Amino acid sequence: MKKYFTTIALICFITSLAMAQQPTAEPSKNTNPISKSRILQVDSAIVTKHTVTIKGKLIAYTATAGCMPIWDEDGRPVAGVFYTYYERDDVTDRAIRPLVISFNGGPGTPSVWMEIGYTGPRLLNIDDEGYPIQPYGIGENKNSILDVADIVYVDPVNTGYSRVVNKGTPGSKFFGVNEDVKYLAEWINTFVTRKNRWASPKFLIGESYGTTRVSGLALELQNAQWMYLNGVVLVSPTDLGIERSGPVQAALKLPYFAATAWYHGVLAPDLQQKELTAFLPEVENFTINELIPALSRGGFIDDAQRNEMAAKMARYSGLSEKVILQNNLDVSYNLFWKELLRDKGYTIGRLDSRYKGIDRQAGGDGPDYNAELTSWLHAFTPAINIYLRDELNYKTDLKYNMFGDVWPWDNKNNHTGEDLRQAIAQNPYLHLLIQSGYFDGACDYFNAKYSLWQLDPSGRLKDRLRWEGYKSGHMMYLRKEDLAVATENLRKFIQESIPKPGTPAKY
Repeated sequence: MKKYFTTIALICFITSLAMAQQPTAEPSKNTNPISKSRILQVDSAIVTKHTVTIKGKLIAYTATAGCMPIWDEDGRPVAGVFYTYYERDDVTDRAIRPLVISFNGGPGTPSVWMEIGYTGPRLLNIDDEGYPIQPYGIGENKNSILDVADIVYVDPVNTGYSRVVNKGTPGSKFFGVNEDVKYLAEWINTFVTRKNRWASPKFLIGESYGTTRVSGLALELQNAQWMYLNGVVLVSPTDLGIERSGPVQAALKLPYFAATAWYHGVLAPDLQQKELTAFLPEVENFTINELIPALSRGGFIDDAQRNEMAAKMARYSGLSEKVILQNNLDVSYNLFWKELLRDKGYTIGRLDSRYKGIDRQAGGDGPDYNAELTSWLHAFTPAINIYLRDELNYKTDLKYNMFGDVWPWDNKNNHTGEDLRQAIAQNPYLHLLIQSGYFDGACDYFNAKYSLWQLDPSGRLKDRLRWEGYKSGHMMYLRKEDLAVATENLRKFIQESIPKPGTPAKY
């Protein structure tokens, strides 16, 4: 391997290693300001060379791990945002090469989850269903979308290696629905300008709270940065500020309850023997056509109908009629996670209800911990620390924040769903794809469908809106079977969302 150096503005040296398909980084023999410090270098980068085999084809690519500033009104850096950027090497014209800008959620988590679990060229070591295995580490992602698009993974302030420059800078500048969107749109502008990607078709992808983020960014980029997108992908979306309360909010949980009960085999035999996607429409129709009207009557529903609703809900959810009636036909998510397998001695996971946990005691109305999240942190934390240091050669004494302190977070004035609708209406090129896991109890699949239905009250935009479901949870891509399908669907979405040359953006 040859080492070579170039100079980057405001900082230090960039070390670039020409690496093989299974890259390993040599310890640096040179002093690098990134390496031995807990102070973030707010304008820095390390460049390395790699290859990956995707769908049987060997692809050479360049990876950049670095940090770029957030500027204040006077042009001074107030924070540094860490990113990793992957560019396919054999591309002759970046003007027609799609760029995918990727965010995760929390809102206090970095983009590690989709980077080494979903779309990036390297994949963490887990079993076929997504559970941790040892030895920890990284291998090839043969399903990466790097064959069809370049990708940048962005870590918002206080996540990953991203930090504020001055501790006196108030968190309120970054930590809120609208503040988050505003500063990240400015950062994207800087990134796109520096990397000469203004001509490229651009896509945003966000997971969990990242869907709130990218929905707001779609309009902010258009209105404040004059940057227009081709697509937005929402993976396990939040409610996007779309109103749902009372009977609607109470009822929409039931299809997720049913999916989870089906997975754990606790339904009646006639339901259990059905394929999941054949069974769920029955529950969805009951929810919309019967349960919401019944709940709308509140305490004035007659006893016969109340008992009928409880019986049907018990049949679909795996819960007892007694528990449902005790909770006035409105069982909380928390109680469901505790109750479903209580008699078997297990709780079930919030973000992915395939995962089981063990509590201190069987009693209570909620689990002691999130079984799925501890499992994911178990797998992802070693993998990302190994990967950034050993393969991307980004060596620093900063702690990589899997969950950073972004509290208090200002959730007021969340109109990101309406922002997304307006962005799609303003831009005839812009398409939307939603991906959901049936066993996700944090951002459940039926609420995602409901958001899709409410996103465009006119019905005039629905030919550019799409939803798809997977037999897994919040990170549906951790299940290998779903990873292959979901990434292939992303490829198709990206390719289909780019118009033929010369096609005007007009109605």
